[in-house]
Amino acid sequence: MYQDILIPTDGSDGTRQSITHGLTIADRFDATIHALSIVPEGPLGTLQTDEAIPAAERAVERVETEATREGVDAVTAVEQGVPHEEILAYVDEHGIDMIVMGTQGRTGLDRVLVGSVTERVVRMADVPIVTVRLTDDLRIEDADEAERVARKTAEQEGYSEVSVREDPHRTSASWIVLLETDSGPVHVHVDALTSEARVAKGPKTE
Repeated sequence: MYQDILIPTDGSDGTRQSITHGLTIADRFDATIHALSIVPEGPLGTLQTDEAIPAAERAVERVETEATREGVDAVTAVEQGVPHEEILAYVDEHGIDMIVMGTQGRTGLDRVLVGSVTERVVRMADVPIVTVRLTDDLRIEDADEAERVARKTAEQEGYSEVSVREDPHRTSASWIVLLETDSGPVHVHVDALTSEARVAKGPKTE
């Protein structure tokens, strides 16, 4: 029934639940997940910053990582333009059967953008849309706390000489912490909602 499911994501905390729902549906129907992030541009000019494209890339990589862990096929794309227009164009170009998206971003501008984009897509799309709202409170909002949890997790899994290679960043309600260890660099994902952490990339010590 559904072969291609689109999850638009801006990496805000509100997209976390839509990723979870989208993957569940994709697993049920053996569908492919399409993760799409838009670097916004509008009539008043671009909202792009030096960090905008890397943040968009991290957002879709987060979906791809979760999909791989769940055994779901995934493709990713980053586009620039008016968000709802780019989402609708992607739907047409890639034969998308369903859209799963969040109804709010973090705060302020994110919240206005995500809510506004979702409203427009719901009104204009010709395919089924599942809208998901983030209802949980974050437990870890501080990068230092995320770093502490990540280091502890890596050490518990057998890594030593653990140090932080770069400042942690948060995308889709998860902290991504890049560590340097005796076995080389590893990524640790720290769930900002549950405080659970796992090593996502990197060799394990024997």
